[in-house]
Amino acid sequence: MAKFKKKKSEPTADSNDSKNESVEDVPQTEKSEPVPETPIEPSVSVAEKSEKDRKLNQLFWIRVTLAIIAGIAATFIFEDIEGEERRWASIGFMIGIFFATVIVAKSMKMQLPSSDRKKVVTQAIGSYVFLYLFSWIVSYTLTHLGSAGSGINL
Repeated sequence: MAKFKKKKSEPTADSNDSKNESVEDVPQTEKSEPVPETPIEPSVSVAEKSEKDRKLNQLFWIRVTLAIIAGIAATFIFEDIEGEERRWASIGFMIGIFFATVIVAKSMKMQLPSSDRKKVVTQAIGSYVFLYLFSWIVSYTLTHLGSAGSGINL
């Protein structure tokens, strides 16, 4: 392809041109500042972030502690219930205690950004469930160790 040079001077007006071009005055427009492409998130100070992390850490340990205590307590609370009803009563107890921790977490008045609102519910949920079930099974097994007719004799 051939390269063409740009003309550097203005064309002269020629009376032989078939077109008569008129130059209109174009008003100047206001120059606007460039708009950032990403939305600006509100800046979070270091103190606010550490306060949020401290409260989420506190919520984690509250749930872990309550899971262990509630798992052990479920062994003795539901001692009189037999069979399948004992299992479902214990699971219902576990869910009830978890919802109580959600209410406690909401009363802690954590200032979370809108993207992290679910953390009040999801913080330590896996640890809570597994520690509850683990402590419930271990405490039940240790409580009824001597009454088992079959199994390993210690």
